[in-house]
Amino acid sequence: MAQYKAPLRDMQFVLHDMLNIENHYASIPAFADTNRELVDSVLEAGAQFCENELSPINRSGDEEGCQYNDGEVSTPKGFKEAYKKYVELGFGSLSAPVEHGGQGLPPSLGVVMSEMMGTANWSWGMYPGLSHGAINTVEAHGSAEQKEVYLTKLISGEWTGTMCLTESHAGSDLGLIRTKAEPQADGSYKISGTKIFISAGEHDMADNIVHIVLARLPDAPKGTKGISLFIVPKFMPTGERNGVKCGSIEHKMGIKASATCVMNFDDATGFLIGPPNKGLNCMFTFMNTARIGTAVQGVAAAEGSFQGALEYARDRTAMRSLTGPKNPEKEADVIIVHPAVRQLLLTQKAFAEGGRAMVYLLSSYNDIVSTTQNAEEKKAADDMMSLLTPIAKAFLTEVGYEAANHGVQVFGGHGFIREWGMEQIVRDTRIALLYEGTTQIQALDLLGRKVLQTQGAMLRNFTKVIHKFCQNNEGNADMAQFTAPLAALNKEWGDVTMRIGMKAMGNADEAGAAAVDYMMYSGYVTLAYLWAWMAQVAQAKLAAGEGDAEFYKAKVQTAQFYFKKILPRTKGHIEMIDGGAETLMQMTADAFAF
Repeated sequence: MAQYKAPLRDMQFVLHDMLNIENHYASIPAFADTNRELVDSVLEAGAQFCENELSPINRSGDEEGCQYNDGEVSTPKGFKEAYKKYVELGFGSLSAPVEHGGQGLPPSLGVVMSEMMGTANWSWGMYPGLSHGAINTVEAHGSAEQKEVYLTKLISGEWTGTMCLTESHAGSDLGLIRTKAEPQADGSYKISGTKIFISAGEHDMADNIVHIVLARLPDAPKGTKGISLFIVPKFMPTGERNGVKCGSIEHKMGIKASATCVMNFDDATGFLIGPPNKGLNCMFTFMNTARIGTAVQGVAAAEGSFQGALEYARDRTAMRSLTGPKNPEKEADVIIVHPAVRQLLLTQKAFAEGGRAMVYLLSSYNDIVSTTQNAEEKKAADDMMSLLTPIAKAFLTEVGYEAANHGVQVFGGHGFIREWGMEQIVRDTRIALLYEGTTQIQALDLLGRKVLQTQGAMLRNFTKVIHKFCQNNEGNADMAQFTAPLAALNKEWGDVTMRIGMKAMGNADEAGAAAVDYMMYSGYVTLAYLWAWMAQVAQAKLAAGEGDAEFYKAKVQTAQFYFKKILPRTKGHIEMIDGGAETLMQMTADAFAF
């Protein structure tokens, strides 16, 4: 099994060459001291930790899994020790507020760290990963006392956090939840109910677990408008055990070393966070963080699978090149000479590196949203984040899963064998298309809430950025191969949105029928913009004779591959969008099978 190697050169390219991250941080007073040297030192320290501590226990963690015994969960060998080192090195506190023990670095740096941890060992990364959302929620909506009691311990890593939304009968329809919150004379609440699919809900890696729980007050209105948010710790701050217990853990397809728990709340003591009946609004702080984190899983899957597949393709010999032997001294050529194998590898590379650019760009908007006091700047960045988050979460997990499967394909039959580690990436990644809102739900969020409900305003904000990019490169002959198709797609994006909107006015099912294809189309166009941007930066570096010419040349060549061999997929999605809802909805439910 290939051991993870952090792609520091590409990370630095996106951060420094493309996003000019040092200037970005300098423009935000809270991060003005975050210079290139500091960024690179964090990357290098994170790479060492992930390569040396997390990657070696990835496969063994998958083999061993978590063990459940009467409400207690034991994590695989090495997990506790790695977590202790993670805390000691201060990685969990990177982007947390200084006033509560954090280092005050930009959230985008934390996302880079998440990518490295996720690629090295996604199951392990789930435990500290869930804490980030809890931290953000308490920081944004908690009282001064709640921050003092819970935030400091969550940031230090002494305690971890969870997100308790889902119930067995409700799934993604949170308006159906039944967990109750009964007010008590001392201002606390008694929380009763059962939550399922709770990642890191119980484990042995930290002293306490702080559950962020959705529940209903006795007088709450029905539906999503009657949900409140509560802090429910495993152990009370005074030390006594609270009435929350893990009832069981799930036996899963993947992420086997991450405990996915059924959590039973039996008159557990909880504390209201945020206003009554506004829990869903508060929870979105957590959910947006989680959705960006899940988008990272798509990048991690593509990167991890690409690393394994590339190493194998450079070493494995099979058949001769179609254009004549490339290694005549051997009985066969290495498989990387074959066009079909290169198609798989380059698709992985395009999705890994393009996805990295998308997530890092999205995270840069989060830097602004989380700190700026300028209302206009904050709204502009928040609108951009709102549009791009469902695209990143849904699209990058879909193509990340595709890339993971390509890794198995490069290995052939060996890819199906556990010892090579490629099938684990497929199994671990499959969940990314489901949790934090399925692809279908993200697609509805994108098309329905973010685009149609804003009458296209959020989309226009982004298409204007793409239009300006194309305009700025009009005189650049080397960029015409990218800007001409990008400009055409950018216009088409607006046109197809208009067509869907007009149809949906007469029949809402038209939006539902178009949503997933629209989301995939949006993802391919967004990635095209990012690849064009990366090509432009690389071409400028080549022209100036700066840096590693071969690296920049490969960047341009990958962009060319993306535009010629992947971007044409948009045509199919347009055809399917225009196919409408009729063929989906005309059949009765009884007629599906006889």
